[in-house]
Amino acid sequence: MENPIVNISCYLFAELKNLKTLRQDLIKICEAERLKGTILLSTEGINLFVAGPDKKIEGLVSFLQKVPGLEKLKPKYSRNAYQPFNRMLVKIKKEIIAFGVKDIDPAHKPAPKISAHQLKQWLDEKRPLTLLDTRNDYEVKLGTFKNAVDPNIKHFRDFPKFVETLPEKMKEEPIVMFCTGGIRCEKAGPLMENLGFKHIFQLDGGILKYFEEVGSAHYDGDCFVFDGRVGVDPALAETPHKMCFACLSPLTVEDQKASTYLPGKTCPYCFKKPEEKMRERINSRHESLKKLMEVLPGEKPYQQRRPIRVPQSSHGKTLLECVSEILKHIDSEAWKAEMDGGLFETEDGQKVGPAQRVKAGERYFHLLPHASEPLVSRDIQICYEDEAIIVVDKPAPLPVHPSGRFQRNTLQYILTEVYRPQVPKPVHRLDANTTGLLLIAKTKTFAAFLQKQFEQKKVEKKYLVKVEGHPTQNEFSCDVPISSEAGDVGSRNTDSQKGLPALTHFKVLERLQDGTTLLEASPVTGRTNQIRVHLWSLGFPICGDQLYLAEQKLGKTQTLAPEEKPLCLHASRLSFIHPVTRNKFEIESKNAPWL
Repeated sequence: MENPIVNISCYLFAELKNLKTLRQDLIKICEAERLKGTILLSTEGINLFVAGPDKKIEGLVSFLQKVPGLEKLKPKYSRNAYQPFNRMLVKIKKEIIAFGVKDIDPAHKPAPKISAHQLKQWLDEKRPLTLLDTRNDYEVKLGTFKNAVDPNIKHFRDFPKFVETLPEKMKEEPIVMFCTGGIRCEKAGPLMENLGFKHIFQLDGGILKYFEEVGSAHYDGDCFVFDGRVGVDPALAETPHKMCFACLSPLTVEDQKASTYLPGKTCPYCFKKPEEKMRERINSRHESLKKLMEVLPGEKPYQQRRPIRVPQSSHGKTLLECVSEILKHIDSEAWKAEMDGGLFETEDGQKVGPAQRVKAGERYFHLLPHASEPLVSRDIQICYEDEAIIVVDKPAPLPVHPSGRFQRNTLQYILTEVYRPQVPKPVHRLDANTTGLLLIAKTKTFAAFLQKQFEQKKVEKKYLVKVEGHPTQNEFSCDVPISSEAGDVGSRNTDSQKGLPALTHFKVLERLQDGTTLLEASPVTGRTNQIRVHLWSLGFPICGDQLYLAEQKLGKTQTLAPEEKPLCLHASRLSFIHPVTRNKFEIESKNAPWL
């Protein structure tokens, strides 16, 4: 036989009981007969699409018609050459067609029906009426009745909202609604009657029954069906349409020839250019950031666990000696009181006292039971994102990594919350008070690839910086080594003997009338506070810097408060090799808040 597979589709609103038993019986029958499709069961009735050989299908229909309440079940039949379904599903649902409106009872209070022949007659006679399509937008694309009203909905649950937009005068006019097989009209009709529409009719059997009885009269195109055939023509024969499984749009032969059609991925209706996808992704990230930071993560008091790592110089000493040497700004007696009070513990939560002997590399935690963190800027802007990297335009003040008073009010913590389950990893750092571009990797592998470029000095970094004074040269450099150990409040100093090698190039962009100068800084190395320390050592401290002051003096503040004058240092440009494309990637930000 040319078309050995029989397709049946039908529904019936009826009071059904013992659904679990009925479901198990249907599963056994369908598995034994190798039928495929979907059967939905509910206390309100049954809805099914099943395909298989003639005798097997007839056996299923015969079984269903013996179920109490389903005696009047009348399937619609069609044939094709292959099995259009991939599997057999039998499900119990709240509704056999999702609508979400209470007090709709199609079994006992249906809307009046009109037959296919009667509708054709009315349309032949050009009677004044409104044809109302109740189907989803992607179904309507394939075909509909001429001059029918399209509700332009994504899901049948959206239909009630559409009805609310219809003009009042339509409540007095005849309306014939239709769908694929009739089931949606069974609920849409009573809904509209409840809302005051007085002359509602539904096409009995839907478009498929209309095709079967009168063909294509007054209809343009084909009919979308929910199986592997996608569409059938007025002769109920399969059409060459396919479906995009990304957006569910039916695709014509011309659609399938488009360069934007990638089976299983995109089609002409849902294809988006990379920049459009990125823009949508970034907008979504910004919404998540806004929601997360309505109250800053560290703003409400919580128990902090501030980590302290034992340096090599403290190996074998007591915990008290170790902490007192690392955090010299607090008296050792105060630290002893904290340890005696049970506020120090190991990584696994074991309490430790001041006499605990420590080893290099170990981590201990100082507990602060009711700590809240200083406020930081909320204005985090994501300016680029793809599958491998994120580039953030960082505001200030905002620390990048957890440290000291800042554990949750940090860029690292905030991005981890927004990107879960991913854990974004900054591959370099900016001072808390420095604004501008920060490169972040989405995986450890990408991070390692990018960090290697930083280590090999292959990443080009440019900063905008405004300093006190007017340098005499238009271009100059500083190669003074910078101390590796932090001083008071995390400060660094120049150290020609023991310091780490450091090199920064500077170029004058503009000498300003107020006695300041706008520079471009290009750090070759990446030492902590490098640009700030180098300019400070040259006698040109950065405007707004409260740590590296004029005349080689050090202040007592590292991280500024949001309301204070900003540090005039902005990471304006990054250039590196992208970890996926392996091409040169450049990005620029001129959004220095102090310009």
